[in-house]
Amino acid sequence: MLPPVVSVDNMRRSDAETIAKRVSSAELMRRAAQGIYDSVTFTGKVAIICGSGNNGGDGYALACILLQNGITPTVFRLSDKFSPDGLYFYRSALEMGCEEGSICLPAPFEGYDIVVDCILGTGFRGTLREDIRRAIEAINACTAFVVSADINSGVNGDTGVADIAVNSDLTVSIGAYKTGMFLADAPFYMDKLVNVDIGIDLIDEPYRLIDFDQVSLFEGYNSTVITTEEFLAQTGTTPDTCDAGGMIAEMTRTQRKTVVVKSEHTAVIGDLNYVYFAADYI
Repeated sequence: MLPPVVSVDNMRRSDAETIAKRVSSAELMRRAAQGIYDSVTFTGKVAIICGSGNNGGDGYALACILLQNGITPTVFRLSDKFSPDGLYFYRSALEMGCEEGSICLPAPFEGYDIVVDCILGTGFRGTLREDIRRAIEAINACTAFVVSADINSGVNGDTGVADIAVNSDLTVSIGAYKTGMFLADAPFYMDKLVNVDIGIDLIDEPYRLIDFDQVSLFEGYNSTVITTEEFLAQTGTTPDTCDAGGMIAEMTRTQRKTVVVKSEHTAVIGDLNYVYFAADYI
């Protein structure tokens, strides 16, 4: 089975359904943190920058796992607020000996070998708060290996649009890839993207992921191949309002042919039966 690609709403509802029926929210957070830990070779000094929501909670849970494995991370909090599970893992990390750093220092992340971005999750919309913008700028200015948890903070999880976002060396998607990871500005903030399955059963049928080098297989007879700019012009949408998956599915049904929308690093394909996403950084 090809890996799934989902909308933020599908992921959110699927997460809630899984919590209601099978797995506690704290256990899912621990699994997310374990997935991040397993995706990175953690060495040296580690900084974890945490927001107020569950993305920040993933960071606190990661701090616990690092401490259990002999690494003492430094946590930088951007808020005094916590999600309930985030507060549990934050307190646990402190009891285990986690250090805390001040985000207000000049160049707060210099001297660290790995910086983990756990500021904003896939539900981010709108305008960044000024303190979050400064934290993102500080991350982008540091020389550490940067890991983003679930999605690069500042990127819209559905559309990929970003005014400014964390530049990551590695993004660890949680549960399933999100459509915004393949669209608009997202490719310019991600150097490598992986996904970790934490046991969430998807409610709605997802789109599917294919290898970027397979895109050419869809570009032959009876296919329309267009650029992202041409697609936006034809649909009368903008990057921040475009439902790429749904619109390409409708376009291919209407035209009765395969539709391939390509950019330099990504592609979205409708072939009458499925919608596929692809990126050269996966």
